Amino acid sequence: MCYQKHLLSFIMFTLIVGSLTPQSRGRSIALLTARPVWQVALGASALGLPLVQDGAVVVVCNGGSVRAYTEDGKPLWTYTTPGRLTPHLSRTPEGISYICRTNGNLIALNRVGRELWRINLGAPLVAPVLLGWDGRIFAATARKLFCYTPTGHPLWSKPLESAIAIAPVSDKQGGFVMALANGELLRVSAFGKVISYELSDEAAALVPLSGDGEEAPVLILYKSGAMEINGSAAYPQLPALPAPPKAALDRQNTDGPTDKVAITLVDGQVLLLSLIEGNILWTGQSNIQPEELAKDDTELIMRYNERGIYTLAMAGAAGFSEDGERRWFFRLVGASSLSAWSDNGLLFSGGKDWVFYAYRFEDACLTPEAVSDTLVQRALYNLGEFPPRGDYRFSDSELKLRFSRINEAISKGQIGEDEKAFTRYLMEVAASVRNNPRASTIRPPVQVNYRVEAARLLGSFGSMELVPFLVDLFNNEPEPLVKAAAAESIGRISVDPDGLAMTAFSSVILSLNTIRDPQVLVAIAGAIGSLCRFSGPILSATGTKLLVALLANTNPTAVRNRARWELDQLQ
Repeated sequence: MCYQKHLLSFIMFTLIVGSLTPQSRGRSIALLTARPVWQVALGASALGLPLVQDGAVVVVCNGGSVRAYTEDGKPLWTYTTPGRLTPHLSRTPEGISYICRTNGNLIALNRVGRELWRINLGAPLVAPVLLGWDGRIFAATARKLFCYTPTGHPLWSKPLESAIAIAPVSDKQGGFVMALANGELLRVSAFGKVISYELSDEAAALVPLSGDGEEAPVLILYKSGAMEINGSAAYPQLPALPAPPKAALDRQNTDGPTDKVAITLVDGQVLLLSLIEGNILWTGQSNIQPEELAKDDTELIMRYNERGIYTLAMAGAAGFSEDGERRWFFRLVGASSLSAWSDNGLLFSGGKDWVFYAYRFEDACLTPEAVSDTLVQRALYNLGEFPPRGDYRFSDSELKLRFSRINEAISKGQIGEDEKAFTRYLMEVAASVRNNPRASTIRPPVQVNYRVEAARLLGSFGSMELVPFLVDLFNNEPEPLVKAAAAESIGRISVDPDGLAMTAFSSVILSLNTIRDPQVLVAIAGAIGSLCRFSGPILSATGTKLLVALLANTNPTAVRNRARWELDQLQ
């Protein structure tokens, strides 16, 4: 949304300060006091960092509630759970919010605030969960790491030898990096492989850089002010920072090698570092109080995109252009949460007075280039690849052995580094006799019971990358039992980002010439219900129409009963 009202109508007092440091450019306006464009009573104090996404702002509150509003202050939904919540909040592009109670219960909420599932981690989160490329989530407690599918099925877990010093940060390879109090830098893959490096000093911030594979470089900023890049000799030697760093971030959502990194120091300075040139391009003053930033427990968040560079703390916030012009700064008094920044130019902050405030500091609309820059580019783990293979043996004994191993890993929640091998094997088994030119014609056919189990087990891996394969299996498999198992797995994954599954289900339900097997229709009804509950309004309108169509008297009783039950669950 473009806002035309000018910021000056809300400013009670402005001060134009003098020139900046020699490396800074442009005019700087200090916003000492500003009226909120809107405010709303929360009934409790805000915790942590509010999240702004897709026109909505979501905030965790003290007392066990989560509230969502539009960016112009209209309430969307409220979720309440007994007990207290940690301040950590994450949200997926599909609108799934992940929160955690202080007793260790990790909870998933859909786009309209409905609880989808909860799992007890044994201890509370120490940082917001991170999102993998295919929707998987990475969660960290004080002494353990976890990986779950979007629907809450465990993929792996790892104990930690030491306390977490720097919380996990996405590493641009689909995994994450983190630092431990014992001086270790850990790189953890999406499949639970851990590589450890020894740090030369106490780290203050980590910035993963663009690269390929397990040795992609990481910029390490030490509390001493020194900097180094782990895993690459291609960058020049970096200068020492003029003060200890508090936070650092490279520009988000860009392709190609990382060049520039924005850094906020504990004295309130913000600077832009060129990794290619090995020097500091400019420095500016955020005017956030240094005595606040110097505290170890003070959090600070940065944002860096096409719109500019923003440094956000509980005590204040500031916005800079990429060429060093400080556009605004704002000192916050009585805040109870970190401030959050919207691409539409709004600053959100929760107060100790139990009121949530929104301030406007920029009026410019996003350019088409900026909109494109903020889009999430989906990378792949290549779990859905289905290359013809010639080395699998499908004898009864071999199938039993492999299925036993896969089932054991799933039941223990320790699929881990075997995930790719397991999924490819299951895909080969499930599709071994389907009408598809990629299927092998030299291996003997696999019995139906194994193909059904293989299709069903794929749902336990929970990756949205498997949805195209399962839809293809559903469309082309002649055996109804396998077809039904493919639909069930799609329901267990509960994500259909490209609408492939819903299109396939629509074809079956609405076509007069398609198969009417009751087992297939029951599985379809269950999958549609799961997709709608997980994604909320994005799919529920279409899904509701399909479920209503399944209520037709021409369908078997079991199909009508399942469709009616799924409709009831969507209320």
